[in-house]
Amino acid sequence: MSETQFHTMPDGRRIAFRHVPGTGPALVFLPGYMSDMAGSKAQAVFAWAEAHGRACLLLDYSGCGTSDGAFAEGTLSRWRDEVLSVIAAQLGEREVILAGSSMGGWLMLLVARGLGSQVAGLVGIAAAPDFTEWGLSEADKQMLAEGQTVFEDNPYGPKPTPTHPGFFADAQEHRQLGAAIPIDAPTVLLHGQQDADVPWDISLRLADALRSDEVQVVLVKDGDHRLSRPQDIALLLRTIAAFAIEGDTDR
Repeated sequence: MSETQFHTMPDGRRIAFRHVPGTGPALVFLPGYMSDMAGSKAQAVFAWAEAHGRACLLLDYSGCGTSDGAFAEGTLSRWRDEVLSVIAAQLGEREVILAGSSMGGWLMLLVARGLGSQVAGLVGIAAAPDFTEWGLSEADKQMLAEGQTVFEDNPYGPKPTPTHPGFFADAQEHRQLGAAIPIDAPTVLLHGQQDADVPWDISLRLADALRSDEVQVVLVKDGDHRLSRPQDIALLLRTIAAFAIEGDTDR
């Protein structure tokens, strides 16, 4: 069934998801910060999976989309646990291909650590691990450490983008780029060189930090942060299709 369903966490909050059954490693798309499964990339991946008979799982983090909760209470730890819980309930121990966009690329690493050998591949789209470290000024970090919310201009919507102190404190405990990342899955990192939000060298740093020897970085010279133009979506789907073929299984 591909309509929106709800998974209930132990504390009662409901996490919205869409799941289509199919063959091969299940595709799991992880949206970016303040995004949800209605985004163009998530919808394109889901439509591709439906058209090709592949298993796919989308979800909204708590406080996002149609899931319960307040966004101000969201943290990487909280959202990681939600993703792992929905995967366990819907996919069991089936192999997965994780695709993470922007912050979802950071969350992808945390989820992959939790899943271990269950991960058949990773696809990062302008992955932004450690953005609370390199993406904030020292003044902003000080404000967050003192319990204040920081607001930044939002080029994608009318309201400023908040970073809440709870998210910041938790995120600082999950920084990835300062040491080897114990993930061995094949990985492809897509990044636009015109990205004004996440410098494309972050993908190079991530490639270097990953323990896996099967890591490719694909730079899109005229691509922006969202990588949501038709040609960018086509690149994403070609990348996912290659993973799905390589890891084909009918579990």
